[in-house]
Amino acid sequence: KRCDHWRARFDAAIDEMRLRPFDWESQHDCALGLACKVVQAVTNVDFGAAYRGRYTSKSGAYRVMRKEGFNDLGDLVASKLPEIHPSRCRVGDLALYRTDSVFGYAIGIVNGERVFVLREEGIGTMDLLRADRAFKVG
Repeated sequence: KRCDHWRARFDAAIDEMRLRPFDWESQHDCALGLACKVVQAVTNVDFGAAYRGRYTSKSGAYRVMRKEGFNDLGDLVASKLPEIHPSRCRVGDLALYRTDSVFGYAIGIVNGERVFVLREEGIGTMDLLRADRAFKVG
């Protein structure tokens, strides 16, 4: 369920991360650094608690994901949130984009027709219509 004043909390979380670059060592990646922070801001549920502090590299993150029994990020997110068609997304939901990385997907945060994604230089955007999977938050 979404918190009261979730939109202000959503905006504050995005603003906090806007210029912070992607960084495995500090766990500022698309899962813990972006998706889990925004989901917590919107719902007050911290899905990242079980994973925080367990890796400091790409290979470490991959080992943790596999050790938890997930083949890719899509499976992990599906274990926590209900899947919806990308056309049903609203602000604050998660959109996943297929990648050729070992994680299978990159996670973004829906903001209307655009999706916030984490890039090397900080937050960028992608078109929601390019999303391969989507998940309802709250």
